[in-house]
Amino acid sequence: MGKIRIGTAGWSYKDWEGIFYPPGMQHNKTHPLEYLARFFDTTEINTSFYGPLKPELAKLWCRRIAVNPRFLFTAKLYRAFTHSPLAVMEPTSAATIRPTDEDERLTREGLDALANEGRLGALLIQFPVSFKNTSLNREYLDRLLRQFIEYPRVVEVRDSSWNNPETLASFSQRDVGFCNIDQPVMGKSLGPTEYVTNALGYVRLHGRNYEQWFDSDNRNDRYNYLYKEKELEDWKQRIMNVAEKAQATYVITNNHFESKAGANAIELKAMIGAKRVQAPPSLIQRYPELRKFADPLEDFDASSGSQMTLLA
Repeated sequence: MGKIRIGTAGWSYKDWEGIFYPPGMQHNKTHPLEYLARFFDTTEINTSFYGPLKPELAKLWCRRIAVNPRFLFTAKLYRAFTHSPLAVMEPTSAATIRPTDEDERLTREGLDALANEGRLGALLIQFPVSFKNTSLNREYLDRLLRQFIEYPRVVEVRDSSWNNPETLASFSQRDVGFCNIDQPVMGKSLGPTEYVTNALGYVRLHGRNYEQWFDSDNRNDRYNYLYKEKELEDWKQRIMNVAEKAQATYVITNNHFESKAGANAIELKAMIGAKRVQAPPSLIQRYPELRKFADPLEDFDASSGSQMTLLA
């Protein structure tokens, strides 16, 4: 079975203060990544979706996670390559995506900074549900995959029109990973899968907030969902099935509201490892169900970022 890495989608959220992160930690100049890397060995970079990642920032983050030598980042590809500029008003398709040469140049600078540090585990190419399996979209995706061929690529599609043997064969032929997702299944949205099309396994859990997935005024509300133990048990089995076929598997929790992602990632880590793990004390206090799986991390000095004993 290949290595399974579990972590959260992003780490810099104001509503994680006092829940995942110790109260006042960031005011004492302890970087959130220094704390996060004590519990997880991966995280997905969100900011690279909203704009090309700055190389100096990537290098800084690589220094911040040095507390965990096994830590690898995954990074979302800049949305100029995957979303219409007017994605909230028009469907995304090959006809509406308009990246520029400058977008590519700047995107590569950030990705190369991570890769040169040996910290880039995967490049996530994430499309919206409106990006459907059409001939034009397949042609565009093929060009995009060749454009970034030097990086370990994983593609996330959310429409079920991609869920067929032809897509899987195409991904395998191009040495591209298929992102298995959990999301509210409505209409023709993609349901849970456990596909492996190259050496990379990838799983993203978005939550199941059906009521606010499309109707909320605040986009963060859709990620306000805490997975129940039974729901995680179902995904544990799928993750194990993926890991049996992949050399490395990334499991990312994206239900970030009030660090529900942190809580569920801790639970999955304990379930898959079949042993108790450590968790932030404030996270256990907020989500008491974690007491079944985790013990509070002791001896962390929020003022200096130091810890008496690092995690095993």
